[in-house]
Amino acid sequence: MSSLHKSRIADFQDVLKEPSIALEKLRELSFSDSLELPPLGKSLMDFHPGQAEPLNPNPDSRWNTYFKDNEVLLQIDKDVRRLCPDISFFQRATEYPCLLILDPQNEFETLRKRVEQTTLKSQTVARNRSGVTNMSSPHKNSAPPSLNEYEVLPNGCEAHWEVVERILFIYAKLNPGIAYVQGMNEIVGPLYYTFATDPNSEWKEHAEADTFFCFTNLMAEIRDNFIKSLDDSQCGITYKMEKVYSTLKDKDVELYLRLQEQNIKPQFFAFRWLTLLLSQEFLLPDVIRIWDSLFADDNRFDFLLLVCCAMLILIREQLLEGDFTVNMRLLQDYPISDVCQILQKAKELQDSK
Repeated sequence: MSSLHKSRIADFQDVLKEPSIALEKLRELSFSDSLELPPLGKSLMDFHPGQAEPLNPNPDSRWNTYFKDNEVLLQIDKDVRRLCPDISFFQRATEYPCLLILDPQNEFETLRKRVEQTTLKSQTVARNRSGVTNMSSPHKNSAPPSLNEYEVLPNGCEAHWEVVERILFIYAKLNPGIAYVQGMNEIVGPLYYTFATDPNSEWKEHAEADTFFCFTNLMAEIRDNFIKSLDDSQCGITYKMEKVYSTLKDKDVELYLRLQEQNIKPQFFAFRWLTLLLSQEFLLPDVIRIWDSLFADDNRFDFLLLVCCAMLILIREQLLEGDFTVNMRLLQDYPISDVCQILQKAKELQDSK
């Protein structure tokens, strides 16, 4: 073996023994030399030693994490695209897109592109927590258009729903214990809308960061509602639904007994009311008005129970007269739209303690 040959082998060995292979150097050496070395195909195709293969069954592999993230992202994408269908706000372009991601000079992949490229089926990842109750209100939501019917924004633009999608996906990544559960989009929507429509452009510019901060803090208080294993605990959603009925029994025993007689369980309507903080029962401006009262109260979620009771008492005559079918329709498509009337009644119930 000539000294030149040994020298070229040494050059290859120097490149291959580095923790991070310099691919350009390896390609340069491989292009001009054909030596009796192990096949270099995997390295030349950007495969690094120790890198996980897509079919690696190891649950901790990077590819497995990537695929699981895709499943979560697909569910988020499905939900945020149909957020508040009664208004066009979330389909419009934001004035303050994330330029770092959209800059073609950078190699960041937008979530929209990642969704478009994946072939996973969203049906495998639906995590509807509603049980017998549909999370969507027939009073508020119409059938969402197909994803292809949305207006395609020009390059360099982001729709408001894409900002919300990014907030939810990052939250899911940072909180793997809960990740994303259907309905969280209805919690973050009013928060983002409030910041993104602020008349002060300085506040509006930072709507994404402010929303993420407030959403994270709010979820710290209500996340137990979204964790199925806690449903039957004292901090779970089942306990809170039963608390609605025990409060109603204290405030209006006749109405309570009527609902019991008809076997109308709080799970049939209060699950959505409590989990989504009434965000599906009213139009967005009215939801924000209700949330102002909820968040201003020191015992905000005790007050939410009173708001739910007020909603029942305000339609008590209809509930007392109606049969099971009529009453279920009333409760799942609440007929009163005057939220000030509801909040006033809730305050009366609070003061009557």
